[in-house]
Amino acid sequence: MQFKYALNLWSGSGSPKIKKRQQDVVRFLEANRIEFEEVDITMSEEKRQWMYKNIPEDRQPAQGNPLPPQIFSDDRYCGDYDGFFESKESNTVFSFLGLKPTLASKESEP
Repeated sequence: MQFKYALNLWSGSGSPKIKKRQQDVVRFLEANRIEFEEVDITMSEEKRQWMYKNIPEDRQPAQGNPLPPQIFSDDRYCGDYDGFFESKESNTVFSFLGLKPTLASKESEP
């Protein structure tokens, strides 16, 4: 089964912090040859609303809208950048993405 990850990004984001986070996720996916699709939410109100609607209520920010990147596997919400970063630091990012771990991952250890 081929997984496709939608990264909801802001192409016009002037925030260096958001750009760096987006690049961090993209670099990881590319380096691990994980197929993904970048979804630019600045250009489509429909895609932006889909993203907001498909982030579980308990994962929504206390105020305002969720900031990109938001990571989905098809329609399954994986998480935001903080969740991605934490899973990367603990070497469990493949589980975070809903993928089978690689041999180099702690997740593959018994």
